[in-house]
Order: sequence, then structure tokens, then C-alpha cells
Amino acid sequence: MVSITLSVPESVKQKMDHFSEINWSGFVRKAVEEKTQELSWKENMLKKLKQDAEFEQWCVEMGRKVNEGVARRLKAEGLI
Repeated sequence: MVSITLSVPESVKQKMDHFSEINWSGFVRKAVEEKTQELSWKENMLKKLKQDAEFEQWCVEMGRKVNEGVARRLKAEGLI
């Protein structure tokens, strides 16, 4: 495991010292882990949404082509 140094204002450090029963290192470690997991999840969801958007666009284009083909056929048959 690697170590990082965190700077906080003196007033925050005094409050942290007041609550000495808290394992601040563990607390910060857990908060960082949770945030990185949240950001990774968000990043994955955005990738999936982009893929879904590309698929939706493809579906729309295919639908338009089908509609154009149906319209041409109906015109050729004199139905529209």
C-alpha cells in the first residue's frame, strides 16, 4: 500500500484531534475508495450510454430506410 500526505487547515486538525476515537486514516482511505468506485461506475455507465446512443441512431437510420422502401413500393403500386 502506498502513502499519501493530506493537508488540512489547522482548525480542521484541531477538530480531528478532539475526535481522537476516529481512525482518520481509515476514514479517508474508505472515502477515497468509495469515490473512485463511484467514478469508475459512472465512467462505465457513460460508455454504455454512448454505445446505446450509437445503436439507437443505427436503428433510426434503418427505420428510415425501411420506410422509404415501403413508400417507394406503395407509390409503384399506385396506393399512395
